[in-house]
Amino acid sequence: MPNGEIRVGEKIKKLREDEGISLEELGKRIGFSPSVISQIENHLISPPLGILIKVSRALKVKLGYFFAEFQEEKGETGLEEPFTIVRKDERKKISRVASKEGVNYGYSYESLGFGKKDRQMEPFLVSLEPRSAGAGEEGLSSHEGEEFVFVLEGEMEVQLGNHTDVLSIGDSIYYDSTIPHRVRCAGGKPAKILAVIYTPQ
Repeated sequence: MPNGEIRVGEKIKKLREDEGISLEELGKRIGFSPSVISQIENHLISPPLGILIKVSRALKVKLGYFFAEFQEEKGETGLEEPFTIVRKDERKKISRVASKEGVNYGYSYESLGFGKKDRQMEPFLVSLEPRSAGAGEEGLSSHEGEEFVFVLEGEMEVQLGNHTDVLSIGDSIYYDSTIPHRVRCAGGKPAKILAVIYTPQ
């Protein structure tokens, strides 16, 4: 699916329904309202990585499940290998833009590790953008695991608990994901980062 956007919401809905879990029950498990989950499932918004990690744990699948092709998920084609090369036109994009309202939620991300068998880390190329006024304020996220971020372009503001800092091109940060955290572009200007997420299963 070159440059194709993945409809993560459809995968979440199918997995949830296959497991016989209601919107309300999934909401309780991950700490979000059923209406937010419904918007995600209906492709009105794409989930931030923090929510996606919580959904994967609640539904007992690896984070990479949401970026795999159907055949790869079922292990039917043997496409997953001990290594993977992702060409620049093969990245799988997830955009956090509400398609109906045109609201920009602050970032989009592309999966760089799909196809690697039994992977423990998920690398992403993340584009940070100023959030639309209608997007509201995003809270801090926390989950099991670790995250590494390297700034490629622009400046990034990172908040870890009560600590806030600004990282510039070439700066990096590595932290425990259990610390409530949030990253966004600094100074109202776009930025681009490489983010690697480890989530224990």
